[in-house]
Amino acid sequence: MGAWSRKGLKEKAKIRLKANYWKAVLVGLLAVLIGGGSSSASGVASGVQSSSTDVIGDSIVNRIPYISPAGTIMIILFALVVACIAIAIAIVLNVLLINPLEIGRNRFFYRDLEENAEIKEVCFTFDRGYKNGVKIMFFRDLYTILWSLLFIIPGIVKSYEYRMIPYILGENPDMNREQVFAMSKQMMDGNKWSLFCLEISFIGWSILSSLTLGIGDLFLTPYMKMATAHFYMNLSRGSASNQNMGNM
Repeated sequence: MGAWSRKGLKEKAKIRLKANYWKAVLVGLLAVLIGGGSSSASGVASGVQSSSTDVIGDSIVNRIPYISPAGTIMIILFALVVACIAIAIAIVLNVLLINPLEIGRNRFFYRDLEENAEIKEVCFTFDRGYKNGVKIMFFRDLYTILWSLLFIIPGIVKSYEYRMIPYILGENPDMNREQVFAMSKQMMDGNKWSLFCLEISFIGWSILSSLTLGIGDLFLTPYMKMATAHFYMNLSRGSASNQNMGNM
């Protein structure tokens, strides 16, 4: 990772997090919500004796009404239709709402590295380059899924190759798809492992957060997002420097 290290990224992230803490927490909370959050709550032991379970189970079985084969088919078809509608709604929400918010969220943490960013940055894409952002993020998700269909590993590799796309769109909302993908690929060339190691370095914090039933995510999520934004900043400035040197 050149002249910068994981430790340096995380130290800068902590310093900036303290400077604008509550706004970062609110945006981090949004990150948890739009990203599905992290499963930090452990399972609860039942403590129910097996004999009692058998009695309850027999009682339930005896009360289940008889359903004809035709009725069973209708129930299955209804469940499939409901599932398809739910999936369609989830896809539409992801494309039109969640992905634009992801761009704005990443823009907030990137800008917060050098100044106290405002929460309104989260809605940046809705004001500038909305259609372009929706389109490019849709293709990012589509390509990741298609690569994942080959095997898990290619999908993971490609997901890291595309990781800088939301940051790039946060700075360049009007950049076309080919340029955005090419820029992210260039920035992540030789840096995928570094980003993976940065993310893995938070595993201890994740374990501690799980012990707080997710309350620790209020600190952990903005901390991780800030460190990743710093990762992008270094890549972005390094890429710009190389470009300038190439033009000399």
